[in-house]
Amino acid sequence: MRRYLRFVPPALLLAVVLELAVFVGVGRVIGFGSAVLLVFAASLLGLVLLRREGMRAWRGFRSSVEARQPPGRQVTDGLVGLLGALLLATPGLVSGVVGLLLLVPPVRRLARGGVQRAAERRVSSMVAGDLFGPRTVRVRRGASRPAPEPTVDGQVVDAGPPQVVDGGRAIEGEIVEPRRP
Repeated sequence: MRRYLRFVPPALLLAVVLELAVFVGVGRVIGFGSAVLLVFAASLLGLVLLRREGMRAWRGFRSSVEARQPPGRQVTDGLVGLLGALLLATPGLVSGVVGLLLLVPPVRRLARGGVQRAAERRVSSMVAGDLFGPRTVRVRRGASRPAPEPTVDGQVVDAGPPQVVDGGRAIEGEIVEPRRP
């Protein structure tokens, strides 16, 4: 994380220059007064949505906790909604458009998935399971580690074709690798 902090000042400077360039361009097209009113209206809308998204996120979190379900989905959805409203409340046309896009349901779902994947990579699998619930995983055996042959009392047996359990649906559990001698 620290290695990315050095990019924050140039990124902020680039964002300010981009916002100013877009504001000047829009101001030339629709007029300076109209551009100022547009930025003001977008910021006001963002402040209203910030309160609404915050309350929505809190209600979703509380309902999932009361139902004893993992709150991760509601938390990530709330964070994306709050970020969208915050960007809309920030004075600027580019940040307003990005914030508005984050509030559109299909874009919000994509962003929520990205936030969830990033969170799952940064926390342990136990914490990720507590936050987001059981996950569907795909296990692939590569050429580097062949599957062990099934044995009964030390003799190799033919296991036959793989069997589908429970209609092929994912089942909750954990993967335990056998100990190797």
